Amino acid sequence: MFNGLPWSPRVPVGKKTSVNEGGAQLNASVGPAGECILALSGRLDAYTVGGFWSRARRLLDDHPATPVRVDLTAVEYCDGAGVALLLDLLRQPRATAAEVALVNVPAKVSQLLEPFDAKALVEIPGSRRPPGLRQRLADSLHDLGRDLYLHMVFIGEAAAALAHGLTHPARVRWKDALRIAQEAGVNALPIVALIAFLMGVILAFQSAVAMKQFGAEIFVANLVALSLFRELGPLMTAILLAGRSASAFAAEIGTMKVNEELNALTTMGVDPVRFLVVTRVLAAVIIAPLLTIFADLVGLMGGAMVMMTFDVPFVAFMNQVSQAVSPGDFLGGLFKAAVFGLVIAGVGCLRGLETRAGASAVGISTTRAVVSAIILIVVLDGLFAVIFFHLGI
Repeated sequence: MFNGLPWSPRVPVGKKTSVNEGGAQLNASVGPAGECILALSGRLDAYTVGGFWSRARRLLDDHPATPVRVDLTAVEYCDGAGVALLLDLLRQPRATAAEVALVNVPAKVSQLLEPFDAKALVEIPGSRRPPGLRQRLADSLHDLGRDLYLHMVFIGEAAAALAHGLTHPARVRWKDALRIAQEAGVNALPIVALIAFLMGVILAFQSAVAMKQFGAEIFVANLVALSLFRELGPLMTAILLAGRSASAFAAEIGTMKVNEELNALTTMGVDPVRFLVVTRVLAAVIIAPLLTIFADLVGLMGGAMVMMTFDVPFVAFMNQVSQAVSPGDFLGGLFKAAVFGLVIAGVGCLRGLETRAGASAVGISTTRAVVSAIILIVVLDGLFAVIFFHLGI
């Protein structure tokens, strides 16, 4: 104790404690009125403040009831790290008569501190309690509902813009639409062919092994054809497009958003939705059914090859397919594929437009685009199954 004021025994009467760190120095002493004086001198930068930051905080903690004056008379240079140190000292919760104050602040340091309010940075103890389980579930449901709502609104807006473009063909950039269709459709033929062929082979083989016990191998053609035309063809093609095209759309538009190219389009009076989204939606809606037809045919070829190993001729396989598949099965699959294409392009473009600033923003948008598109595709496929059942399709 010194003059009735709490004081650390490490600071004897009439002496100072000092900490040197590179080109900066911290001196702690007792003022004439018993206040604690922290005198900073030299350069307060990222290379020096780390050495005595904890020391300055410890001095404040050792004297919670003593006024503290931070003297900056001898400060020669201060950068963001130095400002952070000063704000950290100012924001510490202390008694009313023991507040921390800055004295003899140079003009340059004052300009750096001016945009900040140290009192607003004070964290009230216990004010940030982790949310409970109910609150987290409620927040998750709210975010999910809001996300689904934004998806539906944007897909509707994209569909409206697409309808406007089809009614005014001269306003559609057909060259860009064809280029996007080539990149998303023609370049996807190899991977679609591989997956469809393997899907047909696996379906036929697994089914034939079970059917052979009953001598009904010929009906494997019915199973493979109906599965491909009604479900697996559109669904598999849509998932592949989601991985290839939705991610590409999100990355392209997201990069434009980060580079502020979308702001430039808006400044020039160009609607980014009609300029960027319509061409991608148009290309996806056209290529999704075409890729589905291609996948159906390749899948049937794979199934036919397997059935030939079970002594079922190719002609018999195709005759059975023609009898099992109706035009409603074929057209229903194409309709589902067109809707899936609309969803894939809409979600990819939406995630691209939602891209924020930052190095990882484009990657996050791409990931969210693929995940969201696949989830919506599966949900819509289930809804289509229920609707087609009640309609008798």
